[in-house]
Amino acid sequence: MGFYPFVGLTAALMATNALAIDSMLPALPQMAEALGIAEANQRQWIITAYLLGFGVSQIFYGTISDRYGRRPVLLVGLAIYVFASVVAAFAGSFQAMMAARVLQGIGAAATRVLVVSIVRDCYSGREMARVMSLAMIVFLAVPILAPSIGQAILWVAPWRWIFGVLTAFGAAVMIWAMLKLPETQHPEDRKPIEPKSVAAAFRTTLTSRIGVGYMLAMAFVLGGLFGFINSAQQVFVDVFRTPELFTTIFALIALFMAAASLLNSRIVGRLGMRRVSHGALIGYIALTGLHAAIALAGHESLWSFAILQGGAMFCFGLIGPNFGAMAMEPLGHVAGTASSVQGFVTTVIGALLGFYIGQHFDGTIIPLTLGFALCGLAALVTVLVVEGGRLFHPAPGRA
Repeated sequence: MGFYPFVGLTAALMATNALAIDSMLPALPQMAEALGIAEANQRQWIITAYLLGFGVSQIFYGTISDRYGRRPVLLVGLAIYVFASVVAAFAGSFQAMMAARVLQGIGAAATRVLVVSIVRDCYSGREMARVMSLAMIVFLAVPILAPSIGQAILWVAPWRWIFGVLTAFGAAVMIWAMLKLPETQHPEDRKPIEPKSVAAAFRTTLTSRIGVGYMLAMAFVLGGLFGFINSAQQVFVDVFRTPELFTTIFALIALFMAAASLLNSRIVGRLGMRRVSHGALIGYIALTGLHAAIALAGHESLWSFAILQGGAMFCFGLIGPNFGAMAMEPLGHVAGTASSVQGFVTTVIGALLGFYIGQHFDGTIIPLTLGFALCGLAALVTVLVVEGGRLFHPAPGRA
């Protein structure tokens, strides 16, 4: 594949995950009513069940793809995603929906693991970060548009048709990959599924100081993001009483992330991953700390929320691709297993932190803003430990 078609398919694969999360948000009240969910915070399980299935299953995909190749495993995962979307569309109870969402997350996990592995098979270093940033530009159009897509569907059809759209999108991406994506794994990197070799790959992944450190830092930052996603619909309805502005302001906040990813693709080659991501992390902590202070003082408004949240998401857009690329950089020879482990840890820890933050929603944005700030501080402490107290520059001998 050419460079830009490769980036396009990469973005479409990543978008299957974002679409399955964000298109749900406007429909959560209708889904809760139809499925008999009485407690408002319990609606968050519709998001968290998907994230847990998405996170836990990643631990298996890398090992399987290291043995059988990226392409066949990816196609199986997409088929599971499409099947689960159909099941969710016909779910008649809360339990059935939870099962379908977990299964949908299991299928989508293949795209998360295999995208990173496929990109790492073909690129490394700053060029890998550039590919991921360009893919993120298209990928981040999905959070911008997905809530509006969900809302538009609700205007003309029941909420179950949202899953019809997910089915169609997943099937289209599966066909595209089937027709256009070649096998990217190098033959010499094919590994049998043997306890000894699997254990060696896991040991390599979990003993890489850089890999583990940036994996954990990314998990903390994701915790804040998932807390926002869990609480966003309730914030606009219960705090600001402006449900009609939810999709518009959510899209504007997501646009900040897309702009940051575009900027990152332009500057990372010149400035380096550490300068960009470490600077963005400090900005993230400053903005979220200010936001928490404003909320605690009782001076929050809809527009201060939108501006400060957008600023934090701009910083997140500079952190994510670079932390991910740095975590994978020393692990190219075990890319499948490394991607699985890193995806498992970042998603599960991030989902649990986000669920914890979301479950503390009390009609104010104080739990959300404090959660953001504390997650950012935890990420900074982790980076400082990994880098031996340094920021912005690698230790001697590191890229």
